[in-house]
Amino acid sequence: MEIDTDKIDDAVLGLLWLTLHDEGRAWKGLDWDALDRLHQKVLIANPVSKAKSVAVTDEGLRRVEELFRTLFTRPAP
Repeated sequence: MEIDTDKIDDAVLGLLWLTLHDEGRAWKGLDWDALDRLHQKVLIANPVSKAKSVAVTDEGLRRVEELFRTLFTRPAP
């Protein structure tokens, strides 16, 4: 089985929406490899720090809610 890391990254970015706070920070208690890839894609700031949260970039903020809605919500009846 081949893992599609882009799909994993989309899911992780979507999940960051659940913990957004303080104008664009999200708790970073998710897979470190995925967080590193999101940093390389310039969707979050460098996750390697003592802080328990990470800054989400403007592009990342644009995408987090979109991905959350696409991946984790049901259509309205």
